[in-house]
Amino acid sequence: MRSIFSIRSLLVAAAMLFLSVASFAQVAIGVSVSFGPPELPVYEQPICPSEGYIWTPGYWAWDGYDYYWVPGTWVLAPEVGFFWTPAWWGWGGRGYIFHPGYWGPRVGFYGGINYGYGYFGHGYDGGRWDRGHFYYNRSVNNVNITEIHNVYNTTIVNNYGNSRVSYNGGRGGVEARASAQEQAAMHDRHIPPVTAQMQHVDAARGNPEFRASSNHGRPPVAATSRPGAFTDRGSMAAKEGRGYNSRPPNASNYPGSAVHPRELPPNSRLSNPNSGDQKQDRRYQQQQERLYSRQDQERQQLQQRQEQEHQQYKQQQANQERMQQVERQHQQQTQQLAQHHYDQQVEMQQHQHQEPQHQQSQHPQSHDSAPRGKP
Repeated sequence: MRSIFSIRSLLVAAAMLFLSVASFAQVAIGVSVSFGPPELPVYEQPICPSEGYIWTPGYWAWDGYDYYWVPGTWVLAPEVGFFWTPAWWGWGGRGYIFHPGYWGPRVGFYGGINYGYGYFGHGYDGGRWDRGHFYYNRSVNNVNITEIHNVYNTTIVNNYGNSRVSYNGGRGGVEARASAQEQAAMHDRHIPPVTAQMQHVDAARGNPEFRASSNHGRPPVAATSRPGAFTDRGSMAAKEGRGYNSRPPNASNYPGSAVHPRELPPNSRLSNPNSGDQKQDRRYQQQQERLYSRQDQERQQLQQRQEQEHQQYKQQQANQERMQQVERQHQQQTQQLAQHHYDQQVEMQQHQHQEPQHQQSQHPQSHDSAPRGKP
């Protein structure tokens, strides 16, 4: 009976791990966007729910169609001694590239972005680990000291001002570079966002009110006391917020308001392949270019089809109500196409990451199986 229970537990754990990795791929995908995200909204930090929870600040993510807000939240650390390095956007030459957050023994580089509440651009001033317990700095955290006694009070001098810029580099971005310690932290053992965090991201992605085109940089839920608790009393709305600093190219207003493909911003693009094998990287690059070409053709085809429908209804002298219905249908078609193209890029990036690992497992290095005696 114990064996059956153990097997079931392992299967459940494996399934949860698969879901976490699959969701992480959606966020970790090296996609670049031609314009930067809106400014960070101003919000109050919810109270810490219990000891061992660490604050993970909110950020703007991309769904292939628009930026959407992922609320800040308290998350139980996956291991004693681990800290959270926040996600960040950085200019990559052709667009803004998303760098996912992760857990590790020390805080790495997060673009010099001032997320507040201990994350002021470099490192973390919100707490520390001591003999297996996390101690909270009350000067930057909202902690109930009647329930959590592991606290201290150290005043932090914020040298980064009140900047709400949410990206590094490019036009108007934060000018910051990783320190030697932050560069070293990149080589530590990391844990991707835990399942609760990925479910939190998925829920935010599925809520149209969290899109920048809908909330104009001021999301209705900016922070929560626990992952996914968007409707709880402890959730916090944004007090201030501002949309895009400049209108995206080829977009009539905001990307999320595009009705026709010609109003969409340029397709997001994958980061350049860098597997260490030049021949393989060239092949990957060719695959990406073919995908971009096919996606551009599909945009053009949908645009032509929608224009033909416009002409048809115009000739039929359709009334205003009918034309508004057609426009809503066109907007839905455009949104679905943009989402489909983004999902295709996610799938291609996953395949290109997994292929070298699969080949390595199929063809182990010869010295691993060679006799260790004399020739």
